[in-house]
Amino acid sequence: MRSPGVHLREITDDDRDAVRALRVRRDQKQFVASVSQSLKEAAKKPEANPWCRAVYCGDEPVGFVMLSWKPPAGLYKGRHFLWRLLVDKRYQGRGIGREALMQVATLVRADGATELLTSYEPGDGEPWPFYQKFGFEPTGEIDDGEIVLRLAFPTR
Repeated sequence: MRSPGVHLREITDDDRDAVRALRVRRDQKQFVASVSQSLKEAAKKPEANPWCRAVYCGDEPVGFVMLSWKPPAGLYKGRHFLWRLLVDKRYQGRGIGREALMQVATLVRADGATELLTSYEPGDGEPWPFYQKFGFEPTGEIDDGEIVLRLAFPTR
């Protein structure tokens, strides 16, 4: 299922409040930080080289994505790490998250990457099935209690 009109946009002063207002379902809150918390975390950790974008469907902000884009140091030095991905509860189940992740993977691959990493906290309702369907595989690593996943890109 492909959700038409999904695209990533830089967050600006004009849409910052609308993007911050996006919310996941109550049962998902333990797995993903809010947009406000994510943006604060990004501001506090410039060394992680945060890359934040709003996910839009047409002219409506419907989600948020944040990567650590090839940080110069640390555990993920020189790699692309999907730090946050959320779709507002009103727009879930429409393929928006999958399409946003597809676009992120395309951008990361165009940047010369051979993989995209992410992690998730295990628990009832965890996002593992979503990532597994997309092609992510566990690396065997645990980072701060979260299971690290890797999406390998085929060589060209």
